[in-house]
Amino acid sequence: MSGPDAQTKMQFLFALRSKGVTDARVLNAMEEIDRGPFVRGIFTDRAYEDMPLPIACGQTISQPSVVGIMTQALQVSPRDKVLEVGTGSGYQAAILSKLARRVYTVERHARLVREAQEIFQALQLVNITTMTADGSFGLPDQAPFDRIIVTAAAEDPPGPLLAQLKIGGIMVVPVGQSDAVQTLIRVRRSESGFDYDEIRPVRFVPLLEGLGKDG
Repeated sequence: MSGPDAQTKMQFLFALRSKGVTDARVLNAMEEIDRGPFVRGIFTDRAYEDMPLPIACGQTISQPSVVGIMTQALQVSPRDKVLEVGTGSGYQAAILSKLARRVYTVERHARLVREAQEIFQALQLVNITTMTADGSFGLPDQAPFDRIIVTAAAEDPPGPLLAQLKIGGIMVVPVGQSDAVQTLIRVRRSESGFDYDEIRPVRFVPLLEGLGKDG
């Protein structure tokens, strides 16, 4: 699949910067990972617009500027082990793979996992481990994590995920009632507990327990 032309890519990056994505490593990763393959069907021609788009299983691929803001807030370093809860299209995990040592991504819909794995293999992103599981419980076997990113909204930062964050680690998660605008929160874990700061209002699908009913 051919990527966007130079002008489309330039407009895409300009839109990211104008929305507050200024971290050079994040912008480089988002320039390197083409959003096109992660958008399927009738929406493929809108892959480079700054808007969320529907994907399978009633989920969405977040608008690029929100992906950029969340990734920037996570402050990923090249040695970090990252957990993503909510693989979705795989776009966020692919960008994280360019910034971190290892990415574990968990999704409750098996179909989305299969489709994301196909793209990761095609792009030769070998440092991503994708699995079908209830992400609200995290991945205790692989914990602790340097960074955790949640791409679905919870009423509060989930306790199991907080427990799997390293001392000095950062989690970025949208919180709030699922049918209203939520707030993107950054949580830092210190020796004495957790510090929270608000980043911006966002809208995400709710974080649901259990596995999806698809095949």
